[in-house]
Amino acid sequence: MTTIALADTDTLIAGIIAALRTVHDPEIPVNIYDLGLIYRVEPKDGGLVDIDMTLTAPGCPVAGEMLSWVEKAVSEVGGVEKVAVQLVFDPPWDSSRMTDDVKLELGLL
Repeated sequence: MTTIALADTDTLIAGIIAALRTVHDPEIPVNIYDLGLIYRVEPKDGGLVDIDMTLTAPGCPVAGEMLSWVEKAVSEVGGVEKVAVQLVFDPPWDSSRMTDDVKLELGLL
């Protein structure tokens, strides 16, 4: 089993984040990464990437679709062979997880 070099990991994570920024929450027209819905991105050996994400509300009607969108976007990043997306609700999402740019865009700053 090969180990991912640190520089390669940093490049891979940057690519994954860029891919996550192409996925938008349908209720809030902002990408899910800057919205703070991504809790963990962990590249592993063999091209596997584990992602923990949440939703703005547990009853989100497009939850299943959003997981598919994330999986599709990240799987297109070079070096990624498989994406495992877990939906988590602990800790619960709140607006403090948004980047300042998003808060400004939404008129919250």
